[in-house]
Amino acid sequence: MSDTPPESPAGFDEMTRDIAEVPAVEVIVTVAVNLMSAAAVKLGLTEEGDKYKDLDEARKLIHALAGLLDGSATEISSFHAAPLRDGLKSLQLAFREASLVPDEPGQGPGEKYTGPIYG
Repeated sequence: MSDTPPESPAGFDEMTRDIAEVPAVEVIVTVAVNLMSAAAVKLGLTEEGDKYKDLDEARKLIHALAGLLDGSATEISSFHAAPLRDGLKSLQLAFREASLVPDEPGQGPGEKYTGPIYG
């Protein structure tokens, strides 16, 4: 056995320094935008249309986005939160429209956090 610590993956130290310089709000917004983009793909809202459509996966992504926005509401300003909430609502409405059997109001993805979405 060697007392030498294992080497970290190439570039790990640089990534650690880079992420340390990023404000928390920017990390939260970036994660939210990534969740929104992934949900849009899974809803079939991209140019590829139904090629990647998967409502079960979309439900999970929308629910995670709603939880993130709910949990970070007091941490990010309205400047950042308002467009993210608008995007979330649009995704929730698109999910409702795409569902063959729509969820009851208040039971759709993320509605635990946002309240019922009607559309």
